[in-house]
Amino acid sequence: MTLSFTNIISKIASVDLFKKNSSTGDIETGIFIGRPFHIDYEKAYILVADSWKLKAKGVPQGSFLLAYYENENEVDVSEVLLLRVVKPAKLPTDNDVISSMVEYYKDNLKTSGKESQLDSYTKYEFSFSGLECRILGTFYKDDKGCTRFGADVENFYSAHHYRVIKPNPDVLELIVNFREEGITGKPTDIKIGKVRYSSSLRFQAQEDDVPVFVSPKDFLGKRTALFGMTRTGKSNTVKKVIQATVLMSDKAGHGINGKLNGSAVANLEPLTEDGLPKYPVGQIIFDINGEYANANMQDEGTAIFEIYKERTIRYSTLNKDSFKVMKVNFYRDIESGFELIRSHLELETADYVKSFLSIDLEEPRDKTDFSAITRYERKKAAYWCCLYKAGFKPPNNFTVNFPGEDTLNKMVKTDGSLNPKNGITLEEASEWFKTIWENYNDPFFTDYQSKKGREWAEEDLKALLVFLTRKSKPKGNATISGYIKLRDIANLHTETGGKPFEEEIIEELRKGQIIIVDLSQGNPEIQRLYSERICRKIFADAMNRFIQNTPNNFVQFYFEEAHNLFPKQNDKDLSQVYNRIAKEGAKLNLGLIYATQEVSSISSNILKNTQNWFIAHLNNEDETKEIKKYYDFGDFTESLVRFSADSDKGFVRMKTYSNAFVVPTQIDRFSKI
Repeated sequence: MTLSFTNIISKIASVDLFKKNSSTGDIETGIFIGRPFHIDYEKAYILVADSWKLKAKGVPQGSFLLAYYENENEVDVSEVLLLRVVKPAKLPTDNDVISSMVEYYKDNLKTSGKESQLDSYTKYEFSFSGLECRILGTFYKDDKGCTRFGADVENFYSAHHYRVIKPNPDVLELIVNFREEGITGKPTDIKIGKVRYSSSLRFQAQEDDVPVFVSPKDFLGKRTALFGMTRTGKSNTVKKVIQATVLMSDKAGHGINGKLNGSAVANLEPLTEDGLPKYPVGQIIFDINGEYANANMQDEGTAIFEIYKERTIRYSTLNKDSFKVMKVNFYRDIESGFELIRSHLELETADYVKSFLSIDLEEPRDKTDFSAITRYERKKAAYWCCLYKAGFKPPNNFTVNFPGEDTLNKMVKTDGSLNPKNGITLEEASEWFKTIWENYNDPFFTDYQSKKGREWAEEDLKALLVFLTRKSKPKGNATISGYIKLRDIANLHTETGGKPFEEEIIEELRKGQIIIVDLSQGNPEIQRLYSERICRKIFADAMNRFIQNTPNNFVQFYFEEAHNLFPKQNDKDLSQVYNRIAKEGAKLNLGLIYATQEVSSISSNILKNTQNWFIAHLNNEDETKEIKKYYDFGDFTESLVRFSADSDKGFVRMKTYSNAFVVPTQIDRFSKI
């Protein structure tokens, strides 16, 4: 793919949207298509003839038209209305035409072809039809003579004063690539595809391709949605966005942890005046199906990890060549492991589970508070015993030690030889705690409470003992699941040590690396656990940097099959990490790019905060009704349902943050630059 920005700038900048023929005074920006017979602030209704449509090589649904104001009694009005063809419109004379047509049919007269039996006047009358067009806005010249665009109509004149044209390729290129600040063509813009109006290409194939450009700054720190059925080109579009972001990242000045120039406050602005990121952009892909993390036939040598080998790091829940393993040593990294457990059990409603999840396993900061340290050591040992009983294999020669009592040691073993203070195995510790809980009604514990003013086992430890013994009360029977509930995530545990994987991921993202998290071989619960955990850590790190007035580089999240991970449409819990990224991510320089075929299943909080939309084929009204709520996608809901599997892959309706209207686009096939 050739990226020649100088040519882009010079070509578009030279286009005059108000160019006229010097001798006739006629507009020369396209082909005449018709005249309005009604116009208001929202709609324009156009009279067109078959011959005009044929000369213009068709007027597809969704195509752009320009309506110029022409009045010889007025000074030159440098404004033009931008229209989009929505559907046919009924003419005031249609009833008479239909009546005449029916009469001809009844008389079995030939009304078409070279042998048509219609007279010239009737042929002429029958050749007219109407078009309903939406007014998208107004192009005009400001006081300095610069072309601007407003997404409304400041004023409209009598309909007969307007002349409607179908723009030529150069003018159309200016229209679809126009931005609020002016024309596109900056060195940061990337070609993403070409204008395409319809599935049928008989006329369009005869015309020059009109390129469509996007600005990566539309995606940096923004929310982007890619909607469409399977095999309609969503993944290809994601790759194009990743590629564009890499190009932007390579233009960044220095690393996030490098020495900053100027004041710290000035450098908190993430973009330069040219729209370039100041720091390398990190990208993380949550790969549900493994199509980014692994080479497959559809890539044809264009897998992200193959093209960007030097900057891509892959993680997996399994041990695989060239992948880093995402597992936690639950015994060494207590807080991280317990966070995974909390995520795993967050939907549990039993009181004993809620009590277990509410325990505090954070180590006391005051090392002189021996009472607090003693309680912490007992809790930690009891927690480790729960892991051990659930099948979490401990490291070799692993022992636990914590302060016990002589009376309690003898309660467990009459000779008092099982003393946890000297270090005991997890099996022995499990037996020790089990015996203590079974005898918790012993007078020792009553006397202890009388003397100390508190129980020997505080609420956290009691919750752990219930979970470990599976007995809700001392002397009772094992009637609850307890530690058995942890067995499903025992495969997330590793016996090895080292830095937690989520910390490694954050460090690499701050360097501008691409992280691919392969979740394809995990069940939905594992996918959710890892995805939420990593997102929470990145979000917390970004928030911490924001609070401390430290620069945040852009980090882009990519989610394939987002409906498997995101909260559902009616979920009102705004504390969920995906909702927080959608609502608060902008100030933290966190971008969100998500793809799914189930628009109606995505949380409305995420949809309402989405700025960029790429909509491909959707096969039912439930999805198109949801799309219709946003921007001007209502103009395309009918055409989105139509789809040709062979020719329509990558055919999307695109609305980006800096563009004021939807542009029907054929996305380019992703390839190496």
